[in-house]
Amino acid sequence: MQRRDRVVVKKILSEIDIAFDMLGDCEIDTFLADEKLKRAVGMTVINIGELVKNITDELRSEHNEIPWKAIAGMRDIAAHKYQTLRMEDVYNTVIMDFPDLHKKLKAIIESENCEGEKNEN
Repeated sequence: MQRRDRVVVKKILSEIDIAFDMLGDCEIDTFLADEKLKRAVGMTVINIGELVKNITDELRSEHNEIPWKAIAGMRDIAAHKYQTLRMEDVYNTVIMDFPDLHKKLKAIIESENCEGEKNEN
């Protein structure tokens, strides 16, 4: 993995953690009633999509189990059509999609760390 990809993947993981921290155990009704929270989580979704656009084609093709294009597409919708963005979709993305994305990205980083240790020995 290129150094750039490693940095970007770690930043995406950090953004996912931020979204989890902001939402906590917040139910959807509470989320929808909190304008600041909706905007903050929405911005985090935008940040992740923007970061994904910086992943190299090499890493994308090596890990095509991750829906890179869909993640970037969600960013575009959140950034350019914010007035029509369904905040239910943002909430569901964080609750239902981010845990799996976090797991897959963490596995990529961990496998790279293992490979680096093997190469050093």
